[in-house]
Amino acid sequence: MGSLISTALLALIVIYTLLAIPLQSYLQPLVIMSVIPFGAVGAILGHLLMGMPLVFFSLLGIVALSGVVVNSSLVLVDYINKRRAEGAEVTEAVGRSGAVRFRPIVLTSMTTFLGLTPMMLDDAISTMLFVPMAISLAFGVLLGTVITLFMVPSLYLILEDVLRLAGRRPARQEPVPG
Repeated sequence: MGSLISTALLALIVIYTLLAIPLQSYLQPLVIMSVIPFGAVGAILGHLLMGMPLVFFSLLGIVALSGVVVNSSLVLVDYINKRRAEGAEVTEAVGRSGAVRFRPIVLTSMTTFLGLTPMMLDDAISTMLFVPMAISLAFGVLLGTVITLFMVPSLYLILEDVLRLAGRRPARQEPVPG
């Protein structure tokens, strides 16, 4: 267990680093990774729903889930950043990202869940070790996706407001009436 925890922490550091380098930001990777705990909650709720106890393989599924749920958040933040680079206002970029990336994010998550469903429902002895891992991944992806679609845009806007208040971003330009 101790080895799994230390390895999971190392994996989170590597994920953070891999996100920080291309985003050229120390804070945006935190916004992206903020969905990881909610994916873990989804995994735990999935185990409760399926009547399966949490076991070691469940935890392996949660560790694997960390990399999977980050993908949806990254897709959103990357789109927001691209729109901002094109000159879009932050609120317009955030709103547009949710509308444009909604279908790909939901489809990816649903296909992941449906792809894991046969393994979750299999009661063969040969797959019993992998059922808890599949439950963790499947239900973690579901809750992580829902949280991603609401929380990541909100956190992005909050981060921009904090940076603006700290003087690291220019004040928002209000449109001139007329």
